[in-house]
Amino acid sequence: MKNKHANKWKTVIVVLAIVIVGVGYMWKLLQKPALPEGLASGNGRIEATEVDITAKFGGRLAEVLVKEGDQVQLQQVLSRFDTKELDAQMRRAEAEVRRAQQERNVAVAIIAQRKSELSLVRKDLSRAKGLYENDSISLEQLQRDETAVQTAIATLTAAQAQLSNTQAAIEASIANTELLKAQIEDSILKAPISGRVLYRLAEPGEVLPAGGKVLTVLNPLDVYMTIFLPTRHAAKLAIGADARIVLDGIPDMVISANVTFVAPKAQFTPKEVETRTEREKLMFRIKVQLDANFLKEHMKIIKTGVSGVAYVRLDPNTDWPEQLRSE
Repeated sequence: MKNKHANKWKTVIVVLAIVIVGVGYMWKLLQKPALPEGLASGNGRIEATEVDITAKFGGRLAEVLVKEGDQVQLQQVLSRFDTKELDAQMRRAEAEVRRAQQERNVAVAIIAQRKSELSLVRKDLSRAKGLYENDSISLEQLQRDETAVQTAIATLTAAQAQLSNTQAAIEASIANTELLKAQIEDSILKAPISGRVLYRLAEPGEVLPAGGKVLTVLNPLDVYMTIFLPTRHAAKLAIGADARIVLDGIPDMVISANVTFVAPKAQFTPKEVETRTEREKLMFRIKVQLDANFLKEHMKIIKTGVSGVAYVRLDPNTDWPEQLRSE
């Protein structure tokens, strides 16, 4: 009986030993190599710059020419607003320009007439002065001719002022047409960047206010990951420092990147930082930008929201370990 119990315990001990060795071996395989002193890492998610396509003026949305997921090119027409009312205002404004131009032509003709009349009364006055000196006409007649000249001058001045008014009216009418033309052009929403439609936020027939969102376009060439590093690492990190990104879904792909932003202020900061322990709580936001050439080649693979790890080089003399060397 004792031998049976002894054998049983020996079997248990051997099994436990095998389990312990196996667990240790698996732990060793899964354990990531420690980073060299000159490197640091942080977890984050892939993000990209989002551009909202909004209405400059309120109105009824006539059509949306793209859907979510579509690739769009710079200056591609994405949507249009109903411009029937603006078109009518434009026709009216153009008619106002033509009417003002006609009034200018009339004012020019009147000025020519007034100049001719002034020339005539001046000649009459010149003759009247000679006749008055020879006592051929009375003083009253001479004064009437002088008054006629003054009246003709005043009439000519008024006609010239009227011409200035008509010219100002033409300029105002043209400015109004240019304003309406700009509003009609702004009713056609175009892509400010080449990218991918992320959200379609409005449908044809909806009435949107000024600033109402129609679409959101993602810039696939402005992709980055935001991570947080403690003070001891952020203090050593330089703008433009070399970086690497490894995504959880593609662990075998090492993506080249570089640091483009280090927050000027720490987050998670206590109100009063007095001790070294509290200073260790300070975390700085770091922006790691993915390489543009890589993005051009892998535009369909890289997606926003994918989690991963960003590695940054604190010391430019530190070599990247084998598992973080990009192709």
